[in-house]
Amino acid sequence: MTTTESSGSGDVSRSMELLWGTGERATRGPKPGLTLDRIVTAAIELADAEGLAAVSMRRLSTELGAGTMSLYRHVPGRAELVDLMLDRVQGEGAHAPEPDAAEPNAAEPDTVEAAPGWRKTVERAARDELALYQAHPWLLSVNQTRPVLGPGAVGGMESMLAGIKDTGLSDPELISVIIMVSGYVSGVARTQVHAVEVRQVTGISDDEFWRAQEPMLSTVMTSGRYPLMAALSPEAFGPDFDHFEFGLQRLLDGLEVLVEQRTKR
Repeated sequence: MTTTESSGSGDVSRSMELLWGTGERATRGPKPGLTLDRIVTAAIELADAEGLAAVSMRRLSTELGAGTMSLYRHVPGRAELVDLMLDRVQGEGAHAPEPDAAEPNAAEPDTVEAAPGWRKTVERAARDELALYQAHPWLLSVNQTRPVLGPGAVGGMESMLAGIKDTGLSDPELISVIIMVSGYVSGVARTQVHAVEVRQVTGISDDEFWRAQEPMLSTVMTSGRYPLMAALSPEAFGPDFDHFEFGLQRLLDGLEVLVEQRTKR
């Protein structure tokens, strides 16, 4: 999947006005049928169905039954529209941190929770972000190196920080945790989305693809040149192992070592 758009590539000031509700210009007369909310919603639905490349002001005007110029009265152009789309879907994954299921007993200060609150926060954030990519695969085609921070993005970070602030980590480290988790999730999501895309484009199932390689691989694996590969069990590459959860838990295990060091000081 190639990058087709960069966030923040338009008029950033105008995007910020629209994101934070200060840029929707009022018009006289009856309430218009076309609104910024409708435009963003239609753009997301179109991107979900056909990919980000399908989203253009002309195509949206057709989908909404409005003149193309009428869209420009609400949003300056496609670049700013992408900023609004990103923040809208990012807001879908923002949740307030849940209270811990079992709080330490006040009379027993040495009691340690089996699953610290911060760990549950990170787990939920990771799974929510993966679900977001699955629902909106076009997110992976946007370069978000320079994010335009609207209420969706800021709300998500606020929620995450609220759940991990008591880890004893410094502010830069807290932000690094968010970056680390997001990087892990986007990598897994990219693999999953690409797997779906290749099946759709080629019309060949995964089973058919691997069966086509089986005759040659069987010969190679019995040659003795790759003993470790040949010794792997059939389950090694099976679909039942949850690689996402395995990797997530190992990431959290490593982070927990650091948190324990900081909180015991």
